[in-house]
Amino acid sequence: MTGSAFERQQLTASQKLLQIRWLFVVLVCLAGGIGGVMLYSAANGDLNPWATRHLVRFGVGLGLMIAVAVSDIRLWFRYAYVFYFVCLALLGAVEIAGSVGMGAQRWINLGFMNLQPSELMKIALVLALARYFHGVTIEEIGRPAVLLVPLLMVAAPSGLVLRQPDLGTALMLVIAAGAMFFVAGVRLWKFALVFVCGVGVLPVIWQSLHDYQRQRVLTFLNPERDPLGAGYHIIQSKIALGAGGVFGKGFLQGSQSHLNFLPEKQTDFVFTMLAEEFGLVGALGLLGVYTLMLLYGFAIAASSRSYFGRLVAVGVSMTFFLYMFINMAMVMGLIPVVGVPLPLLSYGGTAMVTLMLGFGFMMSVYVHRDVVLGRRSSGEIL
Repeated sequence: MTGSAFERQQLTASQKLLQIRWLFVVLVCLAGGIGGVMLYSAANGDLNPWATRHLVRFGVGLGLMIAVAVSDIRLWFRYAYVFYFVCLALLGAVEIAGSVGMGAQRWINLGFMNLQPSELMKIALVLALARYFHGVTIEEIGRPAVLLVPLLMVAAPSGLVLRQPDLGTALMLVIAAGAMFFVAGVRLWKFALVFVCGVGVLPVIWQSLHDYQRQRVLTFLNPERDPLGAGYHIIQSKIALGAGGVFGKGFLQGSQSHLNFLPEKQTDFVFTMLAEEFGLVGALGLLGVYTLMLLYGFAIAASSRSYFGRLVAVGVSMTFFLYMFINMAMVMGLIPVVGVPLPLLSYGGTAMVTLMLGFGFMMSVYVHRDVVLGRRSSGEIL
């Protein structure tokens, strides 16, 4: 055990609170506050039904984030696989007794809330992969057999999520895992091989897609083919984005959203509403907040002495980036509509709490950045 690691281990909860990157917490609160403001606008100047619940959930998530941040990182190291398999079991439970909403079976009704296990799996998979690669050397990663276990760890939840069906979340799981494979030291030629194989099976994938998923791809290629049907969402989104101009129409003044031309303005298309009311300036301001949060995430990864902590920070940062990028690209018509929420702004309970939980793990990595975890151990400090 090194001296600095021993000192970090002995920190009290209050001392750990001082170690938290509070500017990052301020950025998280700023993004959550913007979400509350936009949901207030979505309800035509009313806190109900979305803004109040959003802010309550954000408060719960913030408390959870701080609690996880000051907890011992060795605890999460030790139980990473347990968290993963619990989430995998919940995904299996969705197949048996999941609640159906909007044509998809993705939730488990807990009475007081609908739990979406696929959201929790985004963070559970990050922890499990970080735990696995922590115990593998660079030389071992070069062996194909060593990659079989993590590949199965990615394939199992991705397959269950695709059955719900939820193509957007499945893609997020695969891409975030791919980023962790890359950071862990997997060679580029192996990614190229997977890409070529993926291209080769595209016809099979296309035939296995649901009709509405094929419609989304075709609509992405040509939204005008069905302007009042499948292409309606993206056409109205582009109109609202353009109508905002540089400075926007003003708070509560967005015609597309407040005249109900813009669908799902409280969830998938909340960024479009923000751009219409606050213009390019408002959109770039939010993008600036997100960019600073990402920079903090990668800086935390670089500061960690443990491989586990480094991979957790990278995995959480990549997951956050995918939320942001996919949603913004989707509403601008750059990719097909896949139903991914905008982080900390879109209305949704499980996605909000899951992301805050991930930020908590990332903060825990920073607070315990000097803790060195044994490669083959169950979490003891060297």
